[in-house]
Amino acid sequence: MVEFFRKRNIPLALNHCVSLYPSEDSELELNQIDFLKDRYPQNVIGFSTHEYHDWFSSMLISYAKGARTWERHIDIEYPEGDSRTVSKYCSLPYQIDEWFKAHKKAIEISGGSSDTKRVPSKKEIEYLDDLVRGIYAKRTLQSGYIFNKESLLEDFYLSIPLHKSQLSCREILNGEKLIKNLKKDQPLTIKDVDGPYNENSELRKVIEERGSYELPED
Repeated sequence: MVEFFRKRNIPLALNHCVSLYPSEDSELELNQIDFLKDRYPQNVIGFSTHEYHDWFSSMLISYAKGARTWERHIDIEYPEGDSRTVSKYCSLPYQIDEWFKAHKKAIEISGGSSDTKRVPSKKEIEYLDDLVRGIYAKRTLQSGYIFNKESLLEDFYLSIPLHKSQLSCREILNGEKLIKNLKKDQPLTIKDVDGPYNENSELRKVIEERGSYELPED
């Protein structure tokens, strides 16, 4: 069937379906969506569903697995005295409303494209920057001090908060030189060293604006 549509260039979506009316949650076999996506990568894959306990979870999970079409049976409540009844596998309007809200929630929490690496938001970057440990002097150090990995932990410690213009644990390199005297417990800033971060205007700007705290006055 798939080949028939493909040769005629007719778009086709395939819905995973369990033919149990109604279906228990344990019978939904949502992993079949993965199977269909792998077997038919050129087709849209969806989910035809007949569960009757939960109108929210299967939508979230099926969307996360890549389903992009859905089908349900819909019915309405009949007036009192009407002999017709609503089948268990059918959904009433309020249940369909819950189903659509689940779809909207699935889109919201899934975020952007799955084809490219995401770009962290300004809010996330600022939050992570607040957790970066800044470099502080363990003792008084004189101008001309050369940074090296052997003595770094003896002469400096890492701590939060990270101040604006302060260098963090990510930015100390072997061979950098201290160009100002540094007092005990004083933050090490970009202005105190002769490293590459001080020479690159773009990197310097990032460090100067990063962090939530202004440097304490001398």
